[in-house]
Amino acid sequence: QVQLVESGGGLVQAGGSLRLSCAASGRTFMNYAMGWFRQAPGKERVFVAGISSGGGSASYADSVKGRFTISRDNAKNTVYLQMNSLKPEDTAVYLCAGDSRRLYSSSYATYYDYWGQGTQVTVSS
Repeated sequence: QVQLVESGGGLVQAGGSLRLSCAASGRTFMNYAMGWFRQAPGKERVFVAGISSGGGSASYADSVKGRFTISRDNAKNTVYLQMNSLKPEDTAVYLCAGDSRRLYSSSYATYYDYWGQGTQVTVSS
């Protein structure tokens, strides 16, 4: 079993930055593709960014390309999401997810079998 715990959310003005962290328990973290998703009130959970198990391959939703960067430190069992130039439409609960069956990340939420509880990000205009 793997437990994922997100941190780093908060309230920020438009144009500001935040860095989210997702700490994972378990020795097999380095074998998992990881992803970040977000869910706004009344909306579906959507893919934000994903990273391969080794960290060499990353993918992003079009809405965040050029503003967000996903990274991971397997020695620390942690994945990060650096968010710059934040916009009010980025407001959502951000969730970290782990895929134990694939080395490369997917944008499909159903592929991920481990999820954190989420951290709230609020961007004011």
